[in-house]
Amino acid sequence: MKMGNSKEEMFNQSDYDYNDTYYDIDFDNQFEGPCLYWNTHSVELMVIPYAHIIICILGFIGNSLVIVTYAFYKSTKSMTDVYLLNVAIADLLFVVTLPLIVYNQMWAWPMGPVACKLLRGSYSVNLYSGMLLLACVSADRYIAIVHASRNFRLRLLPYSRLICVVVWASALLLSVPTFYFYSWYQPSHIMYAFMEEEDRNQASGPPQYICELRFTDTTTALNTKMAVPSTQLALGFFLPLLVMICCYAAVIGTLCKARNFQRHKAMRVVLAVVAVFIVCHLPYNVTLLYDTANMFKLQSCEESDILQATKTVTQTVAYLHCCLNPVLYAFVGVNFRNHFRRLFQDLWCLGKKSRKFPPTPKDPESFLLDPKILEISF
Repeated sequence: MKMGNSKEEMFNQSDYDYNDTYYDIDFDNQFEGPCLYWNTHSVELMVIPYAHIIICILGFIGNSLVIVTYAFYKSTKSMTDVYLLNVAIADLLFVVTLPLIVYNQMWAWPMGPVACKLLRGSYSVNLYSGMLLLACVSADRYIAIVHASRNFRLRLLPYSRLICVVVWASALLLSVPTFYFYSWYQPSHIMYAFMEEEDRNQASGPPQYICELRFTDTTTALNTKMAVPSTQLALGFFLPLLVMICCYAAVIGTLCKARNFQRHKAMRVVLAVVAVFIVCHLPYNVTLLYDTANMFKLQSCEESDILQATKTVTQTVAYLHCCLNPVLYAFVGVNFRNHFRRLFQDLWCLGKKSRKFPPTPKDPESFLLDPKILEISF
């Protein structure tokens, strides 16, 4: 468990893990003792077990339904279909690994070194790929609306599949430090030095192993601790946010020129997508940015305790986005909902043929993806 953020080395050790134990210092720079972090522990006990369970359940159900619908009822006929299917896959893999991440944060890691690296690495890959794919969806809608006259050349299926391969490969490349530096090991409990011998013997039991970042020298530890969160901020948040804002701003400008009665519905969909993304991810990334900028500054235990508790809460809010993606990007479409209802009808009827639904008017999602109905004057 991370015990502080003062970032001063108190002992000369051969191994440096990411979650070092740090200590309180009085005004005379005298050694006081380890930070206890009562607020962080209280928040973790209240938020992590319950909120993450809800996120895992909702995210698993929603993204699984999207994948099943695309697999059996709605074939990927456009670039957006390909992107949304890959977003659902990334989010599904993310929520599948999340319970194990939570277990590792709350308790020990009993599954060995290989599972440790695979779990943490796949967690990072799915995080990066999901965010970058949302940027691709934004760019695709920009091309479909703003450059409607040439979008058929730019939005061919082979291009979308190639882009998805590039996105997944980039996410894998960005996750190499995570695969490499996460290790399964038994931590050295520095606070044992402050226990009496009898208490130390009682505290010692069967060896407890954790799955955390571990380094062999100080320079590598410091560089990695700066590089990993900085890369996550730059490519996992600010780049997708910039793409979304630029693309959707141009889309809204084009929709305002359209003479279609459904443009207001389409604009509400766009604004909802951007607003939900910002509300979910901005608080955590601002907190992470502050933590990274002050990583090597001496902080009191109280300040570090508040910071870690804030990171726990805002990170949980960010995880909530994977539950909302199916609603914002897939279920909002009328055609997708029709296929989805066919899926449920077949499940309830135990394989009976689903009835054909009558044609339905274009919805905001299809409005965004079909530039022919915009009647735009250039």
